[in-house]
Amino acid sequence: MMNPMIRFVKQLSGKLSPSMYTSMAHQTDAASIAFLRQLQRDIKAKDVLQVPFSELKVTVVDLETTGFHPQKGDKILSIGAVNMTGDQIMEDETYYSLVSYSEPLSEHVKDLTGICEVELAKAPPLEQVLKEFYQFIESRPLVAHHANHEKSFMQHATSSVLKLNFQHRIIDTSFLTKVVEPRKDLITLDDCCNHFGISIEKRHHALHDAIGTAELWAESVRLTQQLGFSNLSDVYAHLAKIS
Repeated sequence: MMNPMIRFVKQLSGKLSPSMYTSMAHQTDAASIAFLRQLQRDIKAKDVLQVPFSELKVTVVDLETTGFHPQKGDKILSIGAVNMTGDQIMEDETYYSLVSYSEPLSEHVKDLTGICEVELAKAPPLEQVLKEFYQFIESRPLVAHHANHEKSFMQHATSSVLKLNFQHRIIDTSFLTKVVEPRKDLITLDDCCNHFGISIEKRHHALHDAIGTAELWAESVRLTQQLGFSNLSDVYAHLAKIS
């Protein structure tokens, strides 16, 4: 029987518009900035560390980029994300958008991601995509694999384009895999997914990778609870003891 998440992705493939959340794009700049500033206040007021895993709402995110160093000029090419509550993936709550980019792509990036210059020429600008993305994620903490990559690009983009600080908590998947599989050397997303029997139909596509990462997070949450951990605070305390 086909994995239900693979079936979901197949159904979604070909239906992805360049941008799925456009309402913020029609707001005035003042209204958009007001929304983002209120969002930052909401984030500061939340204590997600004490929320039980079964109730924890997160957004799993993946970025495709031209390289690894935003401070040196590398850019975001696409953003994919899916919402979760506990270990449940919200199949009808996804975000995907390419980001406008006018320079030639390296052959490596084109081969890796399948993204081409023609698609990027028609994509919305980064400012619009960021506003839409923040509207989608609201104040939920983010989850990513190798989260420093997503964090560095989101920090740089939010600061340089929106002139705001990146305030969202971002959690690396390894935060939980280190707890549930402490003796395994699970590093890459492929390593982790192979270990847990998770299939990703189209690697290095931001939405497909986000969904695969969400499945990894879901499995890790289930196993973490089985080990007796109730929330993120419990896991932090455990990791502090063994570090």
